[in-house]
Amino acid sequence: MTGPPRSAAARGRSSQHSPKERLASAAPSPISWWNGLTPRTKLIAAAVLLAVLTWFFWPSQLSRVTNLDSRGANVIAFGDSLTAGYGAAAGEDYPSKLSALMSEAIINAGVSGDTTEAALARLEPDVLSRDPRIVIVGLGGNDYLRRVDIGSTEAALRAMVRRIHDAGAMVVILGFRFPSFGPSYETMYERVASEEKCLLIPDLLDGVLSDPALRSDAIHPNARGYELMAERVSGPLRKLMAKADAKR
Repeated sequence: MTGPPRSAAARGRSSQHSPKERLASAAPSPISWWNGLTPRTKLIAAAVLLAVLTWFFWPSQLSRVTNLDSRGANVIAFGDSLTAGYGAAAGEDYPSKLSALMSEAIINAGVSGDTTEAALARLEPDVLSRDPRIVIVGLGGNDYLRRVDIGSTEAALRAMVRRIHDAGAMVVILGFRFPSFGPSYETMYERVASEEKCLLIPDLLDGVLSDPALRSDAIHPNARGYELMAERVSGPLRKLMAKADAKR
């Protein structure tokens, strides 16, 4: 048994679809879209997806820094002549320049001539007794010049980092690249920073000592060179402090 015939208008309405419905019916499903790709395109798409997921979920170097929630009060630059500011006038050392850039007090605990082992010996009075929050460690140049075994340098640097961590402070390691046919200082800094969970600022003197306009002698920057060092430290340090402030 059939019902009464529909009017032409009713038939027209039933055959009409909204733009959204027409688009949905025309769009291919994700499975058919994927199956339509070439093997090479599938490989590239998978690699891009993996990179995005890794970037999104993998913790940043900052988030892995030990003692992000430090309750210390002071930022201390600890090192040798590159920290002390040898080759420039008073107030032109990189910690002073960094302090101006950051609008943050930076204590300069640099001593010219220090090896890493010598600096370790004065860690307590010059750093740990001064309520550190962040310690910027810049050492290794004198070890290289005096041909100290790089294994001894690494051991002293690790001991220093661990004592600073035990005191509740964060550590920033300044990396340097020295010409060598043996073990690489650059790799050593990377290894210590990664394994001891410090922030690394690598190759700090890149292009400085090779430029006469930026150096006072063959192994020390001048005022402009120290200013460039401060600029290179300020960006990562500002990000670390912002991350740490969020933990307080």
